[in-house]
Amino acid sequence: MAKTQGQFDESHGRLLLGTDVAGRAAKMGHRLTIAMERWQAAVSWSGARPTAVTLTVDVDSLRVLRGDGGLTPLTPPEKALIRGNALKCLDSARYGRIRFESNDIAPTDDGYRLTGTLEIHGRTNPHVIEARVTDLDGSWQIDGESRVRHSDFGVRRFSMLMGAMQVADEVTLSFSATVPDDEARGS
Repeated sequence: MAKTQGQFDESHGRLLLGTDVAGRAAKMGHRLTIAMERWQAAVSWSGARPTAVTLTVDVDSLRVLRGDGGLTPLTPPEKALIRGNALKCLDSARYGRIRFESNDIAPTDDGYRLTGTLEIHGRTNPHVIEARVTDLDGSWQIDGESRVRHSDFGVRRFSMLMGAMQVADEVTLSFSATVPDDEARGS
């Protein structure tokens, strides 16, 4: 069987992070939606079957889109401050990339289960992503969601008010892309 490699990136879709707020003063905080604006995925194929996936995200591409809840709406300067705090917590100067690799791809009823490793902040842990795939007659719609905990990767959670308000340990990652078949398969 012929082996090919497809590639796609942020021009094909979105990679979003959703945070929550923890602590006694959690009602004061914002639940954030953050976009990772520079990423790329490579998919290796053997015939009609994906055999490997690598996703690489540039940490410095983090942008705060919105904050829900909180006492007041987020202003542009507050979004910039939050971005700076997040980059500091992720130690982006030292760990500039987040990487997911999977060589274990199993078909599911509506897509694929990708079992692999996730590297954040210099630590690598096993990770599973369920991806829903829809054939759109010439394109693929790929959607997925996963949860990641700061504590699993040694990432310090931002906090204030002496810890009474802090970013919750668990972050939700969501991914959505529409990729032309020839780019997805590299044909």
